[in-house]
Amino acid sequence: MKKGYVRLAVPKIQEDSIVDGEGIRSVIWFQGCPHHCEACHNPVTWDFNDGYETSIEEVKKQIDELEYQTGVTFSGGDPMAQIEALVELASYVKEKGMNVWCYTGYLYDDIVKLSEKNPLYREVLKYIDVLVDGPFVLKLKSFDVPFRGSSNQRLIDVPKTLKKGKVVTLEKYN
Repeated sequence: MKKGYVRLAVPKIQEDSIVDGEGIRSVIWFQGCPHHCEACHNPVTWDFNDGYETSIEEVKKQIDELEYQTGVTFSGGDPMAQIEALVELASYVKEKGMNVWCYTGYLYDDIVKLSEKNPLYREVLKYIDVLVDGPFVLKLKSFDVPFRGSSNQRLIDVPKTLKKGKVVTLEKYN
């Protein structure tokens, strides 16, 4: 994929979601996932060669056209698998004054380790308000954990986590 491009699962941002984070949100579905969780709700996003390749500038134009949205959620697939695009888009969303949620199959500690080889993993955390971390685990599937599919996944308050140096979860959803 060329620099300045991203591979998405759908060609247009999904608007008006109320299940992918707090408030009325838009969701950007990244294509490609290395985790392949059993019973994944979105296995069509696993293949890194499928989906739609588009420029990051085109996605920014779609973000500019959003109305009545409180934030943007990055999901997939796994957005962390396209870290360069994720950093650029997450920082852009923050510049627009919206909050950012990001779903990933990686654990927070895995992302910190990845940042030792690629500092973009540390940088992206500066732009994420809530990180939903961890793989979906079928035997831990639960309808009682808001905004998650399985009880092992955490809703991490990233700004507080970065400030304290240890994982801080959103208390109201535990």
